[in-house]
Amino acid sequence: MAGKITADALSLAREIAKENISTEYINNELEKYIISQGGIPVFKGYRGFPKSICTSINEEVVHGIPGPRKLKSGDILSIDVGVGYRKYIADAALTIAIGEVPAEAKRLVEVCEKSLDLAIRAIKSNQKLSLISRAIQECVERCGYSVVRNYTGHGIGRCMHEDPQVPNFVSRSLLEADEILTQGVTIAIEPMICAGKCDTEVLSNKWTVVTKDRKLSAHFEHTVVVTEDGADILTI
Repeated sequence: MAGKITADALSLAREIAKENISTEYINNELEKYIISQGGIPVFKGYRGFPKSICTSINEEVVHGIPGPRKLKSGDILSIDVGVGYRKYIADAALTIAIGEVPAEAKRLVEVCEKSLDLAIRAIKSNQKLSLISRAIQECVERCGYSVVRNYTGHGIGRCMHEDPQVPNFVSRSLLEADEILTQGVTIAIEPMICAGKCDTEVLSNKWTVVTKDRKLSAHFEHTVVVTEDGADILTI
């Protein structure tokens, strides 16, 4: 149920995220919806985060704080939602094109979503976690983009962030400690990709992560559970 409420909240976000709408309005509407369904917007207060969802625009990668800023045509908006329901948590994100966006921005969003789809297809019980990371990295880099290194996907269940970490790229340290995914393991897979270089920095509000070169970034995420033959998406 946590996954369904999360998915439905993101569907609502798609409907209301339009030109001249503020990110504060989107936050408030999604918060009201989550609570109306018996859910808890778990981001609010998490490690001090002040709002119920994250809204990251254009060069903002993740953890953007909703506020009075209004969306304009040509923006790409990443929305990240986490919901608690009866002691279980689900987490998902998507990137929405606002109005008419440049072809390059549209392609970035499409590649990010495709990389998540390929990562989910790569999952199988008793297979290595690195297959997920490799699927994302190869898809993104083949298309000429870069993968954020400083933030990763994660295990999820009764807590927002659990083991294992789920990087969006393959590294020596990942391969040395590669985990085997067993049936029933629940993870949040979330490619964060950049049109330019992968380097990021945090703004003075101590939350919003932006690309250092201020080029566009996109973000998609699903919570999935590993099954014998693949994975079930819980946030759809």
